[in-house]
Amino acid sequence: MSTKPIPQSAQRDRVRKTVPALVEYTEGVVYGDLWERTDLSKRDRSLVTVAALVATYRPEQLSVHIGRALDNGVTREEIAGLITHLAFYAGWPAAMSGAQVATEVFEKREG
Repeated sequence: MSTKPIPQSAQRDRVRKTVPALVEYTEGVVYGDLWERTDLSKRDRSLVTVAALVATYRPEQLSVHIGRALDNGVTREEIAGLITHLAFYAGWPAAMSGAQVATEVFEKREG
C-alpha cells in the first residue's frame, strides 16, 4: 500500500461512522493502491474516471473527480469535450447533468 497522503473528503468523513469499512477500502485500495499505479498517469486516470461517472450518471461523485481532474492537469476544455463526446455514447441527459456539475465546479474555482 502507498504511503502517500490520501485526499481529504468531507463526503467520506460524513459517512465514515456509518460505513467505516467502505471508507477504509476507499482510502486504502482506491486511493492508496489503484490511483498510485504507474500503468496510467493520474491525468489519464482522471479522464477515465470522469468519463465513467458522467456515463453512469453519478453526479454526487462527479464534482469531486472533476476537481481532481483539474488538479491532475486536465483542462476545462478537455472536460467539456469529454462531456460533449459522451452525449452521443452515454445519452444526452447524462451529458447535460455532467455539464451542470462541471459548471458548478468551474464556478467555485473562479470565485
